Amino acid sequence: MNHECSFLTDLGLRDDQVSFERASRDQHATDWATERISDGVSPDAVVWPESTDDVSRILAAATDHGVPVTPYAAGTGLEGHAVPVEGGISMNLTRMDAVLEYRPADFQIDVQAGVLGAAVDEHVGRDGLFFPPLPSSGEISTVGGMIATDASGMQTVKYGEVADWVLGLEAVLADGTVIRTGSRATKTSSGYNLTDLLVGSEGTLAVVTEATLELAGRPEQVRGGRAIFDSISDATEAIADAIGAGVDVAKIELLCDLSARMSNTYLETDLPDAPMVFLEFHANHGIDEEIALCEALFESHGVRAFEIGADRAAMDDLWTVRKELAYAILTYEEALEPVHHGDVTVPISAYPEIVGFAKALAAEFDVYVPCYGHAGDGNLHYTVLVDHDDPAALERAENIYDRVVRRAIDLGGTATGEHGIGEGKRRYMVPEHGAGAVGAMAAIKRALDPTGTLNPGKVLPDDG
Repeated sequence: MNHECSFLTDLGLRDDQVSFERASRDQHATDWATERISDGVSPDAVVWPESTDDVSRILAAATDHGVPVTPYAAGTGLEGHAVPVEGGISMNLTRMDAVLEYRPADFQIDVQAGVLGAAVDEHVGRDGLFFPPLPSSGEISTVGGMIATDASGMQTVKYGEVADWVLGLEAVLADGTVIRTGSRATKTSSGYNLTDLLVGSEGTLAVVTEATLELAGRPEQVRGGRAIFDSISDATEAIADAIGAGVDVAKIELLCDLSARMSNTYLETDLPDAPMVFLEFHANHGIDEEIALCEALFESHGVRAFEIGADRAAMDDLWTVRKELAYAILTYEEALEPVHHGDVTVPISAYPEIVGFAKALAAEFDVYVPCYGHAGDGNLHYTVLVDHDDPAALERAENIYDRVVRRAIDLGGTATGEHGIGEGKRRYMVPEHGAGAVGAMAAIKRALDPTGTLNPGKVLPDDG
């Protein structure tokens, strides 16, 4: 769908803030996942706002002209959030990357939406502080993108997700109205919680321009390493047992044996060909007791090796493996591509069941399904790899992916733990939430964005 966007030249923006060039438009047609399997959808124009006032003027004019606007940041999304499915304007917020105010005494920092997650940690690190919920892609993804999907990462099991660390937002509604939500207080009972409403809304209700983030002190004690198991069921049951027993662990990540082989091929590492659990413990005191409790629980599940230490370089090597796993999977066999990047989350007691279900389907259909993820909070990442030029194989892969999602929902879980709904998971909204709840979400969308300006084709199903 083509839209006339010439009005952008009348908004007082500089020439380098607006582009109608094909190259710029094509660069904003996909995100990290969709660029590997499709050409995406090119917008009719790209704009780079540099202030909240710019965002406000662009949105107000776009709404007046009936032109959709899709927020865009680093493009690291996995569900097509930044794909402008109805054309219009791609609004790239990466130039809004300033640290506005830093208050170490309050453990707070105010930043613009285009700031990279790693830049926050770098800015506050000199005072022994950090931003705990950074996702694995925190070095290359923006704060605004993390807020849009309510992202989380390897430390979620101890520190929670991004929503738990956002105190307030500045955001712009579809008609250009600028609002502020929350406050600098660490708690409030005042009015509707608009902050939590906007976090995770994927740019469909407002465009976030600034955020007040809460920080934490870096732990004095850090220990990490890996545990090796003979079977994936032993590993997942040990994880569920440890979390159920209240072991205070900061990171607890699963890698199946296939994931380990893929990592060895990509990074030339020498991981054992076996299921593994990567662990890291944070504390200011008493860390050895937590490690001993975890080891005892793992031994009850037949752990083959439990290797935990204080060597920072060794820990960094393990986390590099985990962070690079997505690339390892993509390059394992040249002819194979993922159908989707699975991201289900279930109650921790159901974690062994959901992993076992995915692996059983992989065996039944004889396909690669690497299973890994932030196991401590019940989050399973899985990828079905197939030849996209083989229609029958592609249909089987879609079936496997769909069955895992629906089983997760049946177990009391969710279709997405951290990647968001985007385009790819809209069909699971009603099965997960029910028609009534989805209808309520649609009513909120209509109230805040009655003309459908903001990121159409995302989150809500077409009949939402």
